[in-house]
Amino acid sequence: MAEKLCAISVDLDEIHHYFSIHGLEATGAARHAVYDVAIDRLLAFGERFRVPLTFFAVGEDLARDANAEKLREARGRGTEIANHSYGHRYDLTRLSRDEIKREIAQGIEVIASRVGEAPVGFRAPGYTITDEVFSVLSELGVSYDSSVFPCPAYYAAKTAAIGAIRLAGRTSRSIVDDARVLMAPTRPYWAARPYWTRAVKGAGVLELPIQVTPGPRLPVIGTNVVTVGPRISSLLARSVSGEPFVNLELHGIDVLDFTDGLEALMPHQFDVRVARTRKEASLGAFVETLRGRGFTFETLGRVAERYAQAA
Repeated sequence: MAEKLCAISVDLDEIHHYFSIHGLEATGAARHAVYDVAIDRLLAFGERFRVPLTFFAVGEDLARDANAEKLREARGRGTEIANHSYGHRYDLTRLSRDEIKREIAQGIEVIASRVGEAPVGFRAPGYTITDEVFSVLSELGVSYDSSVFPCPAYYAAKTAAIGAIRLAGRTSRSIVDDARVLMAPTRPYWAARPYWTRAVKGAGVLELPIQVTPGPRLPVIGTNVVTVGPRISSLLARSVSGEPFVNLELHGIDVLDFTDGLEALMPHQFDVRVARTRKEASLGAFVETLRGRGFTFETLGRVAERYAQAA
């Protein structure tokens, strides 16, 4: 494909998931800050910068009527709603095949019934994925996956953070992936077995990897982009502007800050100390830099369709 594409997706992990990563309990109204506050900000941002978004929703969160209504509204405004599993089990890959299938299939079913359209894409909790998960995705007819994150810096930081939490006497629910994921392609590919290798075009499940820089494979994800300020965010965009496809993955928390009831997370996550106005300005700079370099913005589902048509 000659056209340069960018997709911006958002994992709608609710606030209690961040507390669980740090081995803490979430309390208070901030438990619903992603759906009650962040989604409105994200939709306003998308419309301001003319960027269609892809939301990865956790199925169990849609039991709350207000959450389901927010996603129906988002879908009506052009947002793709994709599947982030039913219960956001960080240990998804350690479950039995039947349990993995139930987690993914339930997510599909709940989103279809509560939002009004079955999701075509999937992202695993914590980016952790295996051949077994890919096999289930293929069996369920999922069009694309966007979980592979071949980033050594992220892998090392995540491993260190889990160790530090353990040393502090708490238990993180997060887990690390198979280190061989670091050998995976950085551009879209049809996943073979093992999943970090390429299949023949059009075979298997299409993988849209999480963005890294060319060469050293440094992370280009929400936390990096929104916390560094507009100037450096623009430099990050330039660093990936030679790619045919840029897959920027955010989280709902990336447009929240400590004033949104997240004070208890401040000692554990530096990103909530950054003012959300600075975060949005940084994200805007990233978008405008890529647009100035000829990128067209699409949902991940639409990107997947284009790759399938070109196969």
